[in-house]
Amino acid sequence: MKTKTRNLFRRIVRAVAPPPKLTISEWADQFRRLSSETAAEPGQWRTDRAPYQREPMDSITDPRIEKVVLMWSSQVGKSEIINNTIGYFIDIDPGPLLMIQPTIDIAQDYSKRRISPMIKDTEVLSQKVADSKTRDLNNTILMKVFPGGFLAMAGANSPAGLASRPIRILLCDEVDRYPDSAGSEGDPISLGEKRTVTFWNRKKLFVSTPTIKGASRIEQEYEMGTQEKWSIECPSCGAYHPIVLRDIRFDHEVHETGGRKIYQVYDIWWRCPSCFQDFDEYTMKRQPAKWIAENPVALENRVRSFWLNAFVSPWYSWKQIIQEFLESKNDPEKLKVFMNTVLGESWEDRGEQMEEDVLLKRREDYGPTELPDGVLLLTAGVDTQDDRLEYEIVGWGHGHESWGIEYGVIIGKPDDSKTWQQLDDVLDKVYRFEDGKGLKVACSCIDSGGHFTTEVYKYSKRNEHRRMIAIKGQGGPGIPLIHKISRNNKENAIVVILGVDDGKSSIYSAVKVKEPGPKYCHFPIGDSRGYDRFYFQGLLSEKLVPRKKNGVTRYSWEKISSSARNEALDTRNYATAAREMLKPNYDALERRLKGTAALPAVPSKKLTAAKGLVKKSDVW
Repeated sequence: MKTKTRNLFRRIVRAVAPPPKLTISEWADQFRRLSSETAAEPGQWRTDRAPYQREPMDSITDPRIEKVVLMWSSQVGKSEIINNTIGYFIDIDPGPLLMIQPTIDIAQDYSKRRISPMIKDTEVLSQKVADSKTRDLNNTILMKVFPGGFLAMAGANSPAGLASRPIRILLCDEVDRYPDSAGSEGDPISLGEKRTVTFWNRKKLFVSTPTIKGASRIEQEYEMGTQEKWSIECPSCGAYHPIVLRDIRFDHEVHETGGRKIYQVYDIWWRCPSCFQDFDEYTMKRQPAKWIAENPVALENRVRSFWLNAFVSPWYSWKQIIQEFLESKNDPEKLKVFMNTVLGESWEDRGEQMEEDVLLKRREDYGPTELPDGVLLLTAGVDTQDDRLEYEIVGWGHGHESWGIEYGVIIGKPDDSKTWQQLDDVLDKVYRFEDGKGLKVACSCIDSGGHFTTEVYKYSKRNEHRRMIAIKGQGGPGIPLIHKISRNNKENAIVVILGVDDGKSSIYSAVKVKEPGPKYCHFPIGDSRGYDRFYFQGLLSEKLVPRKKNGVTRYSWEKISSSARNEALDTRNYATAAREMLKPNYDALERRLKGTAALPAVPSKKLTAAKGLVKKSDVW
């Protein structure tokens, strides 16, 4: 028999033969190589490096299990579990796979930074998947074709990627960042799951850090599963417990430097909740551990779910965790991020309302000057109504500490040139400190929604050199405050799409900071500046409200009553967005202010060059 014929028969036998009896962890230990492009520890994969990964990976190939849910913190290796799963099904048990990321852009980035290096550096994969840089049309950034199957990558915001051919393996990454709907098609996870129904051996992997309690999709999926926690054996009594923050004890000191608190952490230990004995990190990370299920009955529904935080990560030290906790505990926004990404827990603050009386009593006497000490930058937010413009001038300092400077109303229709002339008077003004030095508004965001979009575009186009930027608000979870920047309009004006929900969350977190310092909001006494009861009613006019749609609970910002006016909240949001566009260096601004009068802020060079907010030749 000729060699060519023998090779053909071998390929046929391999194609029809059942897959080898390997679990995903066994496959990874044998074949997977970590790329130096993406891994801190490149080389041969070792599941024993983080043994908590073994059982979640192997449960994916367990024929009794259909869905695996990972509600894990950051820096514990959850992305590598996705990658190993992809590698296993390409090499051992091929079929159609779909991986969904929050957006198309994230899916493309993941493919380039994670999938392509894994295929290139893992020999058994590089032999089966062509490089996307080749002329093979079957292999692109978002589609990898291999013998017996394909890997499609899609964004949860794109219905086109979620509603085509059937798939057997569904991989959903960072599901808490998914939009409520893929276009107008509905819940992206439900769309993905529908594509698996024709396969009896379908597999689903949902992975994410949690977000807001009650609205977190990954938490809901976790609670419908076995609810397994990685538990460590106590060296003293032998009881198994997960390592959680409430059982951690530590010694630390606080130092004041330049008005900022510096934390120095010393001894850290874990106290067993059963026997109350104390043990250090070195001891506990070498103790026997296992997954313990709190809801084992979920196995009847073929769902296993796993929860994990950073305390057990080989790449995260306890000292680093406690340091982050101390630095975030007095800042609700930072604390939320810490809870989600380090502790792997959902955030329980649902945006409960403050009373306007609290902020009214907190107002301060700025003295006879317009600008109090600490202000280094001024921005403005302008809300457009049919018969008026409402605006706020906000001062910013170190740590995004803010000072309300002036809130006002300009009566007049936006199609009247006199209305915009009055706005010019506000935005061109030099606001003075007690020593006579001053600042002008460095950047303004002007609402282009409503009935006068063209007028706003024309005004902002004329004043781009003064950094007066047209904006449009877009609601919805997971949309960053500065979302998109374009000139796609007849006036060729810069238009910035703002994720207004993200901005409102930031504002409501900031007003809850109780002590002057980073994120704290100052407001002046004196109704002449505009900070009266009506202002604070407007600032606190919305709240997060849970709404259930397609079986998923999401929180959205809504007015507390139909008659509430929210212009004060919107203008503060736009002024915050203007600050974010500038990316100010407060240290540099402070140095300049000490020697120069009436200075604008220096915007981020990266933003101005990349997004076209100003010409490169503009002088600041």
